[in-house]
Amino acid sequence: MKRVALVGVGETEFVRRGDRRVGELVVEACRAALADAGLDPSDVDGIVTEGSTMPSRVPADEVAYALGMTDRRFTAAGLVGGAGVVGAVELGALALRSGAADVVLSYYGADFGSAPGGPYAFPVGLEVKEGIEKPLGWYGQPLYFAAMAQRYRHEHGLTEQDLGGVAIATRAHATRTPGALRRAPLTMADYLASPMIAEPFRALDCSLINDGAVAFVMTTLDRARDLRRPPVMLAGAGTGSVATPQESWFTQATDHPRTPAALSGPRAFAAAGLQPSDVDIALVYDCFTISTILQLEDLGLAPRGEGAAFVADGTLPVNTHGGLLSHAYTVGASHVVEAVRQLRGERGEAQVPGAEVALVAGLGVPDHACLLLTGSP
Repeated sequence: MKRVALVGVGETEFVRRGDRRVGELVVEACRAALADAGLDPSDVDGIVTEGSTMPSRVPADEVAYALGMTDRRFTAAGLVGGAGVVGAVELGALALRSGAADVVLSYYGADFGSAPGGPYAFPVGLEVKEGIEKPLGWYGQPLYFAAMAQRYRHEHGLTEQDLGGVAIATRAHATRTPGALRRAPLTMADYLASPMIAEPFRALDCSLINDGAVAFVMTTLDRARDLRRPPVMLAGAGTGSVATPQESWFTQATDHPRTPAALSGPRAFAAAGLQPSDVDIALVYDCFTISTILQLEDLGLAPRGEGAAFVADGTLPVNTHGGLLSHAYTVGASHVVEAVRQLRGERGEAQVPGAEVALVAGLGVPDHACLLLTGSP
């Protein structure tokens, strides 16, 4: 089987609200990723994206034309949102291993800060939301995930300080990350003073809203050996989807607070021949503080009921760039970038010493994707 490597990563500047079109941001990020790899747009013959928004908002043909690609022979869109961005690596790997492409580019662009409604607008048009749930006030991701936090609190106990500890630990990483949108140190007093959004969530439990774009490039190890940066290897990947559709998962699923990470994680570990104890750094989709806790437990990285303490005490470095809570909201694309930079040893004062295995987890219900990446072979 051909070995697959991530060979280039790129990001735009992240801003709370900008005046640039999301397609323009995507092209800038793609150019940065190709420059990082030492590749030309004409070298790229495959594009993979997440499947919920990018195919219609930033189509592959327009990106290929803007970049100057000359032969796009593989194009695919995968899972939803954060799962789609993280799962794009596995989708690209399938293309590379089959020979359908030689160099694959993936991207994600966000204009949540400047677009009406931001990330909370996407479920508005779903029939069950408009007809039944929204008129009764049951609407919006903070409320949906707050309900999961309440269920978790019922089962395992969950204090304000538990959630605050996750936000504080994540912010501590962001203070050492150039370009993170929130870099000011965060104390428990600061956290407790932030306004309540949906009990038990305060504003600082919720992800950022911003504009920006991210891209990364993949190819085979044989090709990667001749490129600019040390290759970061895909050791294993797994995806999983629950039976409940997206429009009703948040409000009708019967297995809350379990996430599909319980499906994707074991598959990724089995594919890589690794165990949770082998992971040196975890980049986990953190749209809300409870999201981090739930996935760490579902992935087997933290004991059940102990995810908050696991993050707060630094047992395993989690979201070392600041995540969606403090770095930028890119539905997990920057989590992939951070994993690559950590494994290449490029993170300066934020570098995790001896990091050799990184786990990246992306949630986009009803889907989830998990990657295990390792340093150069």
